[in-house]
Amino acid sequence: MQLSNYTRILLNMKSYLLLTIIFLSVKCSSIEPIAYEPKVAPIMDGILLKNTELQKAELIAKGKILGPEGLDLDKSGNIYAATQDGSIIKINKNSNEPELFANTGGRPLGIQFDSNNNLLVCDAYKGLLSIQANGQISSLTNSSDGLTFKFTDDLDIAKDGIIYFTDASYKYKQTEYLYDLMEAKPHGRLLKYDPKTKITTTLLKDLYFANGVALSKNEDFVLVNETYRYRITRYWLKGQKKGTSDIFIDNLPGFPDNISRGSSGDFYLALFTVRNERMDSMHPSPWKKKLVASLPKFLWPKPQPYGFVVKLSETGSILETYQDPTGENLKEITHAVEHDGYLYLGSLHNDRIGKYKLKK
Repeated sequence: MQLSNYTRILLNMKSYLLLTIIFLSVKCSSIEPIAYEPKVAPIMDGILLKNTELQKAELIAKGKILGPEGLDLDKSGNIYAATQDGSIIKINKNSNEPELFANTGGRPLGIQFDSNNNLLVCDAYKGLLSIQANGQISSLTNSSDGLTFKFTDDLDIAKDGIIYFTDASYKYKQTEYLYDLMEAKPHGRLLKYDPKTKITTTLLKDLYFANGVALSKNEDFVLVNETYRYRITRYWLKGQKKGTSDIFIDNLPGFPDNISRGSSGDFYLALFTVRNERMDSMHPSPWKKKLVASLPKFLWPKPQPYGFVVKLSETGSILETYQDPTGENLKEITHAVEHDGYLYLGSLHNDRIGKYKLKK
């Protein structure tokens, strides 16, 4: 069948318009991505085989909170959650009803109680904060080496009070975290803050989206998640390797978010979702990423709704996984905190907290 001249003209115009849009989009995109060759994602078998353990989890405050990204529990067992509207929500263990504890005016992420019962908060926009029991907020630090934090993310506190925390990206703020993924450059830092001297020190820089933080049981090393390299880096605090770093575990089956130490010294790693095949295939091509970054976000690769937590040994071996492949009960898990035989599970966008009973 032959096309009419009019049809040919229309097709040529559409093709020209499409090419023009692509050209302008790439030209106008503000990010400068580089090529990156991700390792082939691990096969989901053996210890990684799909299971439905997290579908058994109890749901707390369902529909009453939004984005409880970071969690901690006080000595009485009450839950505290950092939510999307800038609030720290307290959920009484007896009623499971949320109430406002404080509002930072930013976006609180990782939270943890110190030995004085102050709640320390990594606020993506405000830096490292401390909140007293009466809700009074004070700023501890918001910069290191003359570089202001852009994306303060997660923390862990040592026995001597030293706070280890991350600035996920010095270039992109919390609402732009996907640009950091597309650009594939190391903008993250691992830092420490000494409350006695009030000095902030950069321990590691050039990390690929520095996210969760966890100290080992003996505090001889601290772990930091590099979300956009699917790995965890270990920084040595004691011993012959003090001041050096190495890879704790590499080529994870998903995007590592926060990490916490369990009562036995093992670690609970929250994976935001499983690996995205479309994203991995785009990484070697900077122009493709530049194009996608310029498009409306509804056209970007979407995270698969999936609930995923990995239990790791102190040597970096995978011991167990807890999953919800449907994402219907729990998805986009960002924090897994062990308390009295349960895992409490937070999420960046979900409207609930999971409570999963661990096997003895």
